[in-house]
Amino acid sequence: MDTRRFAMILGVVFVLVGVLAFIPGLNRPDPVGAPELSVTGPGHGYLLGLFHVNVLHNLVHIAFGILGIIMARNAANAVLYCRIVAVAYGLLTIMGLVPGLNTTFGLIPIHGANVLLHAFIAIAATYYGFVHRLDVTAPSDTAPLA
Repeated sequence: MDTRRFAMILGVVFVLVGVLAFIPGLNRPDPVGAPELSVTGPGHGYLLGLFHVNVLHNLVHIAFGILGIIMARNAANAVLYCRIVAVAYGLLTIMGLVPGLNTTFGLIPIHGANVLLHAFIAIAATYYGFVHRLDVTAPSDTAPLA
């Protein structure tokens, strides 16, 4: 898989997850002892019973998704997108492990299962943003993804 395709897939998945979290019934209520958040409302709960989300968390997913879809248009932007995601999600992984920061000051939940998911995303994005070699023999880095 090339970096452009990875950025596009990640972007689409982020948008889908962000939108799905607003669908009633996909989020389970907070369990006893869940960290308190200042922002709840629509889209709040545990997505699929695993990932603590709220409206801000869902909007961040949608924003990262739209950015990925836009930046997947050419190889250089796709690499930059992967680097941004790698750094951002690496930081979110670390923050999710620190009590007091694991809810980003009560605004966005990034604890529990979110930590593992964020770590996985950061590792994959690091590979495509910093390690994976671009195919310089490709006919065009702006050709449509097939």
